[in-house]
Amino acid sequence: MTALSALGGCGFQLRGRTELPFSRIALEGFAPHSPLAAEIRRALAQSAVVVASPAQAQVVLRALSDSRSRSVVASTTAGQVRELQLSVRLEFTLSTPSGRELIPATELVGSRDMSYSETQALGKEYEEAQLLRAMQSDIVGQLMRRLAHARPVTG
Repeated sequence: MTALSALGGCGFQLRGRTELPFSRIALEGFAPHSPLAAEIRRALAQSAVVVASPAQAQVVLRALSDSRSRSVVASTTAGQVRELQLSVRLEFTLSTPSGRELIPATELVGSRDMSYSETQALGKEYEEAQLLRAMQSDIVGQLMRRLAHARPVTG
């Protein structure tokens, strides 16, 4: 317990609930069934109300790009896939409803390499889904930390 107390004195704090400098936020530009948008909504719900219209919000989080990709990076001479690269990408801006930019266009990208074997396709499919979820959670965490440091909005 004393080790945790000592860490508190140096400014260290465990990641937990992120305090945001606003209480109402609108999301725009995300695909209708985006898994990333759904996780962002869940993370925001702990600190702010996600409203339907920018007119009701203090800030607007606009997705310029929200994508996942899967590409082959290595294959055998017979054309069998041996390694994949998975990535999750979010490019966004944060602004007031009137258009004042609080966070300029910012890109968050997570990527992982994954070995692949056609004989273990079901297991590799599960591994791929787990890696995508982990990258998505990492991006949401990074986004929340950036939102927490946005200049406070009044009104």
